[in-house]
Amino acid sequence: MEQEIRWLLENTAVMGRNILYFEELDSTNTYAKELALTGAPEGTVVIADCQTAGRGRMNRSFQSPKGKGLYLTVLLRPQLPPERLAQVTALAGIAVCGAVERVCGVRPGLKWPNDPVLSGKKVCGILTELVTDRNGGLCLVVGIGINVAQRREDFTPEVAEMAASLEMLLEKPVSRPALAAALLEELDRAYEALKQGDLEEYRTRYRRDCVNLGKPVRLMGPGGQEEARAVDIDRDFGLVVRTPDGGEKTVRSGEVSVRGLYGYTE
Repeated sequence: MEQEIRWLLENTAVMGRNILYFEELDSTNTYAKELALTGAPEGTVVIADCQTAGRGRMNRSFQSPKGKGLYLTVLLRPQLPPERLAQVTALAGIAVCGAVERVCGVRPGLKWPNDPVLSGKKVCGILTELVTDRNGGLCLVVGIGINVAQRREDFTPEVAEMAASLEMLLEKPVSRPALAAALLEELDRAYEALKQGDLEEYRTRYRRDCVNLGKPVRLMGPGGQEEARAVDIDRDFGLVVRTPDGGEKTVRSGEVSVRGLYGYTE
């Protein structure tokens, strides 16, 4: 798989400078964070055929069966103010949508903040983590797990209610190396736009892809649940919602989870 990815990968400035492939890891994010501490270069990519302790947002597990998904993490060393780094997760979601569209011919939507979905089912998980290296520099590890070839029996019953794989939904085979190469190229372009401070095109894409906009949502946070209507995406990819009293507020990734009123997206 590593050689196939290298052969397919074209014209990236950062992503894929160093590709490390493993048959099995506990977590590609955990391994990438260890590499960050030892000075691994920006653009290092860690890929595993299987994860034994894959992780998602809010300490949820991410099921990563052998040979069924694309499980990778990229290591970044952005020379940017910390407040701008929060945009990376949204950009990763847009990059996944672009890669799937290129390889599969269909573009997923995005359930805010960063879950690519097809036919109302989650097909990918994204986890971005910040780490400080031994010299005090800030590093980002961006972990992406795409469900490619899983069958329903590969998911636990509770996960199967909201998740599916690309092959389940599209009913055709999907090349994991081609998807990996396309994803790294899309991430490379998004990262360059972030560094240049020119994200208007990506905000437009996010608004187009976000499946929540214009729909009622349930906000689930530490203080309980609240119903609202999603009305816009702000400059930092926060979700602007209108509450029943007519007021508007912006919610941020990490503060709340968003669900549809009747299901994962709807």
